[in-house]
Amino acid sequence: MKEAIIPVFYACDDAFVKFTVVSMQSLIKNASRQHKYVLHILYTEISDEMKAVVNKLADECFEIRFVDVTPYLESISEKLPLRDYYSKTTYYRLFIAEMFPHYTKALYIDSDTVILGDVGKLYLTDIKDAYLGACHEQAMVQTREYGTYVEKVVGVSRYNFFNAGLMLINCEQFRLHFVLDKFIDYLHYYDFVVTQDEDYLNLICKDHVYWLDQRWNTETFGEISYPIEQAEMIHYIMTNKPWHYEDCMYGEYFWKYAKQTEVYEEILSVQKAYSDEQKQRDKKVCVDLLKLAVRETEREDNFLSRINRDKRDKGRVEILYKIEQYEKEGRFDEDVETDPPGRVLMPDEIEYIRRTKAEKLKTKLAFKMAHKFVDELIEDKKLIIKEIIGLENFKGLERGAVITCNHFNAFDSFAIQLAYEAAEQPDRGFWRVIREGNYTSFPGFYGFLMRHCNTLPLSSNVDTMKKFFSAIDELIENGDYVLFYPEQSMWWNYRKPKPLKRGAFLCAARSNAPVLPCFITMQDSDVMGEDGFYVQQYTIHISPPIMPKPELTHRKQAEYMMKKNYELWKEIYETVYHIPLSYNTSPENSEQLKGFVPGIE
Repeated sequence: MKEAIIPVFYACDDAFVKFTVVSMQSLIKNASRQHKYVLHILYTEISDEMKAVVNKLADECFEIRFVDVTPYLESISEKLPLRDYYSKTTYYRLFIAEMFPHYTKALYIDSDTVILGDVGKLYLTDIKDAYLGACHEQAMVQTREYGTYVEKVVGVSRYNFFNAGLMLINCEQFRLHFVLDKFIDYLHYYDFVVTQDEDYLNLICKDHVYWLDQRWNTETFGEISYPIEQAEMIHYIMTNKPWHYEDCMYGEYFWKYAKQTEVYEEILSVQKAYSDEQKQRDKKVCVDLLKLAVRETEREDNFLSRINRDKRDKGRVEILYKIEQYEKEGRFDEDVETDPPGRVLMPDEIEYIRRTKAEKLKTKLAFKMAHKFVDELIEDKKLIIKEIIGLENFKGLERGAVITCNHFNAFDSFAIQLAYEAAEQPDRGFWRVIREGNYTSFPGFYGFLMRHCNTLPLSSNVDTMKKFFSAIDELIENGDYVLFYPEQSMWWNYRKPKPLKRGAFLCAARSNAPVLPCFITMQDSDVMGEDGFYVQQYTIHISPPIMPKPELTHRKQAEYMMKKNYELWKEIYETVYHIPLSYNTSPENSEQLKGFVPGIE
C-alpha cells in the first residue's frame, strides 16, 4: 500500500531545466516505489519542448507538475523591493509553504544535484518543530573567510549554517512563524550579497534547523569525512559543474544519470563548447566571491553591526563584547555584569537551615511570591522552557545530591527549580547556593527572594563558611538537593560550558554525595525581548548522576567529578549545537583551561 503523496520541488528556468532532468532521473531511479511522488517544477519561462522532455520521466509513482510562479509573484510584487526577483529562481523555494497551503511538509532540491539515496525515506524523517531539515554548509566550515563572514555579518555560527540546496521544509512552521514575511522584511532592511537568499534563510531559521545526515548534501567542495560511495546526494556547488569541466569532482555520478536521459547529447555539447576564457572567468568568480565576503565582514555598516546599532539594547551589546573579551583573556570565573556592592556576611547574621518560626513564614511567603513571579514570566514569554530531558535521573538517588548548572541568566535557577518540581520529589528539599553580595546587599523584591527562597549564601568570612559547609552536609544527609554554579560566574546567554571550579565538587566529596549535572541549551524563540534580542527557549538536560568514589581522597574525588561533569556538559553542547567546543582564549591566557581542553596541560 502506497503512502500519502510526497511533494518534491525544483526551481529552474529554460536554460537550466536540462540539468533538472538529470537530477530528477537520479531521484526516480533511487526512490522507493512504495510511495506516490509529485515532482513540482517552479518556473516563469520554460519552453513546451522542454516540458515534453521532462514529462517523459513520469510514471505511475511519479507525477510531474509545472507551476508558473508569475501570478504569485505579481500578487506580492508590492512587497518586494527587488525588481530582478523574477529571475532569481533560487528564491522560489521561499514561496512553497504559502503557495501550497495543503502541504504540511515538502522537499526542495537544487537542480545541480544527483540523488543517490531514497528521498521517500528522507521525507519521512521526523524533524519535529524545526522550521526545516538541512545539512551543514561546508564552505563556511572549511574556509576561514566564509566562516568569519557568516558569524560577523549574518550572526550565525559557521558550524550552524546550512546549505539550502536540499531542504526538508516544515511548511506548517514556515506559515506559523511567517518565514516569508520575515524574509521580505529583511529584503527591505539589508541586501545580503554573498550567498543571498541562503543568508536570509539562515538568519530567519537560526536555532530552528534539524540537522540531516551530511551525506544528504555532499558538496563538491573541500574534504568529506566518509567514502563518496556513501553519499545520498551530490551537490555540484559554485562553479564546480560537470557540464563545464571534464575533471569535475564526482562528475562520473552526474554523467551516469545524464546518459539515461534525452538531454545527454545537449549537455555534452555544453561541456565541449565551454571555453578556456569561461573557465578563467569561473576562477575569477570564486576569487571575487571570497573577496566580497571579506569586504562585507569589514564593512562598518554590515547587517549585524546595523542591527546592534539600530535595534539592540546598547547595554546588552556591550555585555556581549565584554564576554568576547573575557573569553580571549581567559577570565572565565569573573562576572561581566556588575552586582550591587556587597559586604561580608558574618556568622551571627545567618542560620542556614535551623530557622526561627518567623524565618520559616518569610520563606513560605518568598516561595509564593517567587512562583507567582515565575508564572508571570512564563505567561509573558520572558521565560520559555521548551523541554526537560532526563527527569528520570532525579529518581533512584538514595540520598541528597549536589546539582550543577551552567549560569547565563538571573532566571536560570528558576528553570532548574521547575525541573525539580516536574520530577515530583515532594520529600526532598531544593536549595540554591548564591553569592555573598546577592544575600547581603541586593535590594527590593529580588533581595527578599535572595534571602528567603532556600538560599545558601557563600561568605568571605571563614567562620561563616564553616556554618555553610555544615549546612550542606546536613541537607544532603536529609536527602535534599543543593544547586551550585561551578563556573563561578554568570555570562549572559553564553552557550558554551565554562571551565569549572572545584568548590561544588569538594562539597559533594565531603558529604559522599552524587553530583547531578544539569546543562541548559538555548535557541532563539520568535519572541523579541524588550532589549532587541530574541527571548531564548531553554532545553534542560539532566545527565545521569556522577557517583562518588569513597576510595579516593576528597580532593581526588572532587577532581574526578569535576572533570566528568565538564565532559558531560561538553558532550551535550556539541551534540545539540553541532559545534566542536573551543574557546577563543589566547595561549598566554589559557591557565583556566588546563585540565579541560585537550592539549593545554
